[in-house]
Amino acid sequence: MIDRFLTMASHGVLRADVVTMLLYLLVMTQLTIFTVTLYLHRSQTHRSVDFHPALAHAFRFWSWLTTSMVTREWVAVHRKHHAHADTEHDPHSPYIAGIHTLLWKGTELYTMASQDKQLLASYGRGTPDDWIERHIYTPHCNWGPTLLAVISLTLFGVGGMAIWAVEMMWIPFWAAGVVNGIGHWWGYRNFETPDKSANVLPFAIWVGGEELHNNHHAFPSSAKFSVRRFEFDIGWLVIQVLAALGLARVRRVAHVERSRMDYGAARPVPLAPRVKVMTAFFRKVTLPAVKDEMRRSKSSPLSMRLHRALADGGRWLSADERANLNAWINARPYLRTICQLRTQLAALMESRNTDHTAEALTAWVSAAQASGIDSLQRFAFSLSEGLIAQRAPLGDKIQ
Repeated sequence: MIDRFLTMASHGVLRADVVTMLLYLLVMTQLTIFTVTLYLHRSQTHRSVDFHPALAHAFRFWSWLTTSMVTREWVAVHRKHHAHADTEHDPHSPYIAGIHTLLWKGTELYTMASQDKQLLASYGRGTPDDWIERHIYTPHCNWGPTLLAVISLTLFGVGGMAIWAVEMMWIPFWAAGVVNGIGHWWGYRNFETPDKSANVLPFAIWVGGEELHNNHHAFPSSAKFSVRRFEFDIGWLVIQVLAALGLARVRRVAHVERSRMDYGAARPVPLAPRVKVMTAFFRKVTLPAVKDEMRRSKSSPLSMRLHRALADGGRWLSADERANLNAWINARPYLRTICQLRTQLAALMESRNTDHTAEALTAWVSAAQASGIDSLQRFAFSLSEGLIAQRAPLGDKIQ
């Protein structure tokens, strides 16, 4: 009897080998990742997809079981992140808290923000508020991981506790650390959003599609995170499968010019005018000017970090880096003109005074056309076409 008990305590009722335990861990963690990205993020926070009530509750239960995260708290913290991305009000920006803090203590930042009752009241509206949420999932959120520990110990014995420990660290590291930290620190950008979001990898598989973070900040309410042909969002693939089974309904999806829209009744999400215009300016004016300078100049090129900083005026550079960038720009009068006009255009695109903005943009177009810089003149002409047509949103013809 004692031997049987010790055997079960050591190996669990399954007596599984290492390969089986690793496969179990992989499946469990990926189900948790899908719960976070599909339910908490795309469905609850941004309302881009609706799930069948039974599946939605399955997601809620899985989140409670494997993470102890409360839906309302997660949604509120993430909505505030979007409202104040990479500013002093952002609950988890690597530019405010530091990249190492985000990587290793991201959960602490989340916990601190989720305890703010005003934040929950302002950003947590529309989340589940039924009996089980009020009496089980929210007040007893720690019961879930405790139950999971019992299950793991029963199935795998002592080894199950190692599996449980990895599961408990999975979301804090990959979601709170890598996505919130690296996703605003390193990677490539398709769109010049006001924040520093970046696509970590084009093949977004490991954390459910969240690797395409810059795309998401450009189209926050889109159920699909990939926008370019070489990008792959595994979360979007899962949504398509669930939609085919009648378990999901896509409400909004990113709309990029020249892409084929084939998502049923999904409402297309256009690119915000500010993002569209500033992305076009960087690609069609700044980059050609810098490349031309590199071709004909014998001076050392800019570092990649300073090169990318030209897109936002060096907003996130240190004082020394910004001084180096300004010195490099000031030594090249035509680049100085481009950067000055970029700063003016960014301010105009962020203005909420519509009447003043229209007049100021007309003046900006005149100044750009008088600059004598070919790429800037072409850009100003395409922008002026939009002003003359008085279309909305501004910048639709700037591809």
